[in-house]
Amino acid sequence: MRVNSSILALISHLLQPDQIFQTDTDDLYYGYGIKAMPARLESFHEGETTMRSLLHVPPGGNPTSAGLPMSYAMRVMESPLVAVGTLDERGRPWTTLWGGGRGFAEPIAQGVLGLNSSVDAAHDPVYRALWGGDEAAARGGVVQPNDGRGKMMSALAVDLETRDRVKLMGAMVAGAMETETNALQMAFLVMESLGNCPKYLNKKRVVPRTYGDDTEVVEAEAGKMLPKEAVGLLDKSDMFFMSSTNGDTMDTNHRGGPAGFVRVLRNEADEAVIVYPEYSGNRLYQTLGNLKINPHVGIVVPNFDTSDVLYLTGSASILVGADAAAVMVRTNLAVQITVTAAHFVRRGLPFRGTPLELSPYNPPVRHLLGEPGAHHHASSFAARPALTATLAGREVLTPSVSRFTFTLEGERDKMRWLAGQHVTLDFGEELNHGYAHMRDDDPQSLNDDFVRTFTVSNTAPPQSGGSEGAVQLQITARRNGPATNLLWRQNLRAPLEIPVLGFGGEASFRLPTTTENGVEPVYVAGGVGITPLLAQARAVLDGGVPLRLLWSLNKKDLSLAVDTFARVPGLATKTTIFVSSDDVDAETVDRLREQGVGIEYRRIASEDVKPLGGQGAKFYLCTGPALLQSLQEWLDGENAVWEDFAY
Repeated sequence: MRVNSSILALISHLLQPDQIFQTDTDDLYYGYGIKAMPARLESFHEGETTMRSLLHVPPGGNPTSAGLPMSYAMRVMESPLVAVGTLDERGRPWTTLWGGGRGFAEPIAQGVLGLNSSVDAAHDPVYRALWGGDEAAARGGVVQPNDGRGKMMSALAVDLETRDRVKLMGAMVAGAMETETNALQMAFLVMESLGNCPKYLNKKRVVPRTYGDDTEVVEAEAGKMLPKEAVGLLDKSDMFFMSSTNGDTMDTNHRGGPAGFVRVLRNEADEAVIVYPEYSGNRLYQTLGNLKINPHVGIVVPNFDTSDVLYLTGSASILVGADAAAVMVRTNLAVQITVTAAHFVRRGLPFRGTPLELSPYNPPVRHLLGEPGAHHHASSFAARPALTATLAGREVLTPSVSRFTFTLEGERDKMRWLAGQHVTLDFGEELNHGYAHMRDDDPQSLNDDFVRTFTVSNTAPPQSGGSEGAVQLQITARRNGPATNLLWRQNLRAPLEIPVLGFGGEASFRLPTTTENGVEPVYVAGGVGITPLLAQARAVLDGGVPLRLLWSLNKKDLSLAVDTFARVPGLATKTTIFVSSDDVDAETVDRLREQGVGIEYRRIASEDVKPLGGQGAKFYLCTGPALLQSLQEWLDGENAVWEDFAY
């Protein structure tokens, strides 16, 4: 990235060390009504805590990182798009989308991202707010918001080809805009960051485009706030981006689903109302937590086909339980947004996109109560799957882990997966019994679509050789929640058919099966985090690849290791198991040692993984959140990829 020299000159004196992570400072100003950012994030704010309590989320820590760890910075550099949010002079949030090509955002100083994008200077509400209003935006040039103290903003870097996204929050401290060419550069001081799971992201290939003279605003028809083209865009959109604030921080995030998941409830001259369902996610409730305190929200809806864009700002209401079900069928949690300002701009985005693959998590469209499609919803849902999985066997491996075998039925060409990929199963018909005011026996099901993803433990059938013979699929899973409880207790004499929504999993988490590229994989697993390796290990070992496995296990799960090494001969000698207690079953330990396993009676530490790094090493991490966070810190700068249990 070639950075404007005026911006580089400003950074050194704008970002003094004593201005970062202070507990009480007025040195940085973040915009409308906000004096200073808090210090390092350690807990949830009041709105997030309220939402987590309302939806019966178990206690847990906030995984948001302070600053911009290098692992996140590298992911941002690979992201072709960034959704950006800020507040205008009236305190209203707006959101926009910038970018179009990889590398348009990259670190230019410690904790500072440089953004280099084409921007619709005439109509982009975020650009106009960051530059200080319409007159300043029209002039462009170099700016230092609030006399160099910065203006609060948030962002979401997203790679729609890999479904990777990273949330960012901080301040714009300097920017430069050439209005004649629509070329923007910005220095973004990142104070908080968080990697997000890929749920509900529909894959697209994004390419940049050049602005022409045909960018224009479309006015609404008489008696309407949203023009016909805007309503049409909402009817077919499968994603949007939204920004919110609690008064101290901001958040920009993504919402996705099937085309048409956002419904237009009302469209009148002085007010438009849209509604969308909140699907089950990571349960941090950062967006809803903000809206619980401050209902103002800014939304951008892109049209990837035409580069048209819809900008909305308004006020949100969170609908829970009966309130949600009274508006949208089969919904226990929804957000209703009263739009107070809308701008539909033809060809207003600096990119186009082509669809690649829908998220397997997408449920069917949930209609508004009274819509023509609402009463057909249940039957269309039942007829949807092209593939079903019938539970055929269950092997109890440990007190809490079992291997489940399914027989696949349906379209043969859908029965394809690669070693290490996951299968997405929809347990909704078995477990979703509609709205209940209270579910003390299973309170977490209040916001649950009962769609679950499991790594496939066995290899796929060959793709040639005819269509005869049953296709079996195996998953190895811990008993944890309604779906696995159902599989655990199901009477195998009674057929249990589960719709299969699809198979997925990125190539980055597939281990090499030859030594040609010189990669030396180090796989670090926590408990059932071994599952992505189960179907891959045989080919890796047969290819002579120098695999190392570090496996953290609870003493009650050691029999899972015995079973794994029996099924994959040769893997044991590549493995070190870490058990935090030496009070273990002696017979099981003897069997593991006979198989060639190294055993350590302690937790995995930095000295176990750091020496394995360096040229050629690639780390594959599949652990719980606490160990994963430690590994990411220890392996900063190493070639590392990971899968998140929350997925």
